[in-house]
Amino acid sequence: MALLAVGVSHRTAPVELREQLAVAGDRLPELLAAARQELGLDEVAVLSTCNRTEIYCSQSEGRPPLDAARLLAWLARRRNVAPERVLAAHYVHDGEAAVRHMMRVASGLDSLVLGEPQVFGQLKDAYAVAHQAGTVGSALERCFQQVFAVAKKVRTETAIGANPVSVAFAAVALARQLFSDVAGTRALLIGAGEMIELVARHLHEQGVRGITVANRTLARAHELADRHGGRAINMDEIPYALESADIVVSCTAAQVPVLGKGAVERALKRRRHRPLFIVDLAVPRDVEPEVARLEDVYLYTVDDLQGVIEDNMKAREAAARDAEAIVAERSAQYLVQQREQGAADTLRRVRARVDALRDAELARAQSELARGADPAEVMQRMSRALVNKILHEPSLALRQAAASEREDLLAFARQVFGVDADDGQAAPGRRDEARGDVEDGAPPADPRSGDAAP
Repeated sequence: MALLAVGVSHRTAPVELREQLAVAGDRLPELLAAARQELGLDEVAVLSTCNRTEIYCSQSEGRPPLDAARLLAWLARRRNVAPERVLAAHYVHDGEAAVRHMMRVASGLDSLVLGEPQVFGQLKDAYAVAHQAGTVGSALERCFQQVFAVAKKVRTETAIGANPVSVAFAAVALARQLFSDVAGTRALLIGAGEMIELVARHLHEQGVRGITVANRTLARAHELADRHGGRAINMDEIPYALESADIVVSCTAAQVPVLGKGAVERALKRRRHRPLFIVDLAVPRDVEPEVARLEDVYLYTVDDLQGVIEDNMKAREAAARDAEAIVAERSAQYLVQQREQGAADTLRRVRARVDALRDAELARAQSELARGADPAEVMQRMSRALVNKILHEPSLALRQAAASEREDLLAFARQVFGVDADDGQAAPGRRDEARGDVEDGAPPADPRSGDAAP
């Protein structure tokens, strides 16, 4: 069974190309069906995020081989992109390397931000969509389950995701340290750009439901607030929102502070001096520095968070080394398991063939007994015929191996059949299958019974 992982990511392709190749979630089933039909793939799944678009596919023996260049050219045409642009920015992993790559992706080891957890959920979603679309079979099923198990092991046994390494995540992590129950707090977000979007998402994931977004463009504030179950207000309503907020995060493009000491002082009086946690992520700053001198106010700037992030990144890099060791070990184990699975498939086919021979000889023997033949002779012929038919093809293969001086194959056959290498002579009264000699004193085989020597 061939396995392939092919695609482009932030490491190989500019954002413009990644945007063009990205596939919306509701379009994935259509893409998967087309891949199976137009490329003749047995199994296929697609992961598409802002940082990567990857195709995972599997092909059974006897089917057309997997061709990475053909896959990428097909994807490019489907996305109306020049194939040469994709081929110039792609990567390919096959076999064990493909499994190891998927494990690294799921564990956050190949992410733009080392150890970020979102890609694990995105990969699970990609699997779920492909499973629902019917394009995941036994091979990809086993692969994905191993990948998910490794990602969980990395998360539980290393600290790769324990320390925040983004400014937005660090701000929320500090809030969790200050408030014992962050889910019960209220947050005021000033601005509606990308950074505030990330803060809102992290707060929402932590269970914060009282989110208020203030922005100069109210429509933009409504868009952001609606995505996270919050409400939108104008900038001039900020002083009133401060009275009920526990967490304030500001990041605007204003050239002068949008939150002054006076407004915070008035809010603190009405709050009866409940603690107020403020994070100013803007440059130039949104919050007047004098606010830090107020009692019951905890003010952090982007520079304060940067030191925390640098320390946390070092901790993640150390954890990443442990994670890489887990991935290497488990991907190697997976390869062994796949080889063992290949042996199991071969054994099933061998057993099915032997069962068919047995059934045919048993039916022949039962027919002879029904016609009144001697039971002892029938059993003798049946057993001889069954042994001859089972050993016919192995005997041919062993004679060819001997003629080709393939001692390795002969030694393997001795191991498989459990016989000694050179025991001096064949067992008395038995036939030498390698030469095809008939048993001493045995009558010639009856061609009508199928009892022909191999």
